[in-house]
Amino acid sequence: MSTEQVEQQIQVSPDRKNGQRRFFRLNEIITEQTAANRSLIAILQAVQEEYRYLPEEVLTYIATALDLSPATVFGVATFFAQFSLEPKGRYLVTVCDGTACHVKRSMAVYDAICRKYDLREGKLTTPDMLFTLETVACVGCCALAPVMIVNGEVHARITREAAVTIVDTLANRKEEE
Repeated sequence: MSTEQVEQQIQVSPDRKNGQRRFFRLNEIITEQTAANRSLIAILQAVQEEYRYLPEEVLTYIATALDLSPATVFGVATFFAQFSLEPKGRYLVTVCDGTACHVKRSMAVYDAICRKYDLREGKLTTPDMLFTLETVACVGCCALAPVMIVNGEVHARITREAAVTIVDTLANRKEEE
């Protein structure tokens, strides 16, 4: 696939202006990270922050821009669990299931959110792309167990009710926009 074809694919968006903005931002990320002698991982982290996942056509473009094989870029993107090739919701809700959190019933928190938003294994993002629910082995906040993190904001000693209230509040915020 030529660079022009990849550029065209990346810019395809229901909102053409948004697609062009994202493409411009993608090029900024590559330029900034390359100038700072950052690694491919740093580029992928910045791109995932922008897109909320790593689209296939973007990975191909990165490979072309960095003069790497697509296999190298895809290999790094699929090796590390922090990267996702699937679209994520605007809010990433992560429930810790490390030993301390598990003992304090973190999975009850996870299950309550799943029930409320009709999420299940294989379908952990809401249809409106507002939320993605995940578990993580340990976030390192064992003294605060159980822990839920929403877009980097830690919620300590979380209960099922509090977790659902937090997610509902974010959902209501979206409706007001």
